[in-house]
Amino acid sequence: MGPTAVLLLSCPDRPGVVANVADFVWRNGGNIVHAEQHTDTVDGIFFQRVEFELDGFAFPREELADVFAPVARHFSMDVTIRFSDERPRLAVLASRAPHCLIDLLSRWRGDELDAELCLVASNHDDHAELCGFFGVPFHHVPVGDDPVAQDRAMQHLLADHDIDLVVLARYMRVLSPEFVDRWSKRVINIHHSFLPAFIGAQPYRQAHERGVKVIGATAHYVTADLDEGPIIAQDVAHVSHRDGVEELTRKGRDLEVVVLARALRAELEHRILPWGNRTVVFD
Repeated sequence: MGPTAVLLLSCPDRPGVVANVADFVWRNGGNIVHAEQHTDTVDGIFFQRVEFELDGFAFPREELADVFAPVARHFSMDVTIRFSDERPRLAVLASRAPHCLIDLLSRWRGDELDAELCLVASNHDDHAELCGFFGVPFHHVPVGDDPVAQDRAMQHLLADHDIDLVVLARYMRVLSPEFVDRWSKRVINIHHSFLPAFIGAQPYRQAHERGVKVIGATAHYVTADLDEGPIIAQDVAHVSHRDGVEELTRKGRDLEVVVLARALRAELEHRILPWGNRTVVFD
């Protein structure tokens, strides 16, 4: 199959949306290869993901947004258009914990992640050899005595490499509002708890003190509010009173790598529709 276009749509729920979108694709020579939809009955909002082949389509991809605009206006749609053959320029930021970074590097090397991994950056120099093994440029951006300057230096690094998407693979730094605004809805973080529980830096210790029977991991978009951005993926593992903080941390690491990879893959496959502080994630 050749390249495809993906329409990510949201609008007030009303009759005719599905029919009009399908008619638009059909009348212009497109072939729908995948379609999913969801209606939020509480807010009365309709969500849809429609993927269709570009080969034989009546208009070049550059004109797709303009051609589809009358349909979007008629239904008061928010529309995002993506293309399957466009590989975003990806940067991974990490601190000392290596497990999420190692997993992403391995998946990227195995062609599981459809992105151009341009660099890994860290506030520590621990991962230079690891990144060299995988053939990915590594940049050390230390904090020193000036965290504001470090945040700006990281922004400059990402901007100089035209980065489209940022993944925080256990990057234990709070991003500035300027950073978050600059890459709004383009920064994905893995948090080592089942949010909204146990926000902050030591969730496994908090979980142990609370005596929980499940622990979790959460991948979410980063916003200016710490650990409160729209959730993309979550998972849990059962634990017991026998598990200390160290064992909870070990079990949590297994969850973190899977949940982060799942969220990143959903982003790269254009299956996420943010809505307020929530997301619709299509299969």
